[in-house]
Amino acid sequence: MTTVNGGAPIFGLIFFGFYCIFGIVGILSTVFWIWMLVDCLRNEPANSNDKVIWVVVIAVTHVVGSIIYFFMRRQPRIRQARQGNIL
Repeated sequence: MTTVNGGAPIFGLIFFGFYCIFGIVGILSTVFWIWMLVDCLRNEPANSNDKVIWVVVIAVTHVVGSIIYFFMRRQPRIRQARQGNIL
């Protein structure tokens, strides 16, 4: 077995590296999920069912719903606000 630093197996170091990467990705995806949930609650109009539907979609599907919300609702809203400010 190949070792590094006087006895630590390389396989263990590789496993630890993957574990750290997956942990960081998990934390970042949870932060993104919370960010999109808060954005939805703050910026979607309350006079329709859109807010309730998007909150349920984001809450149930976690990262997938957050990504869908980001590209379908948040990005167009940001672009529209920028165009409104320029004119």
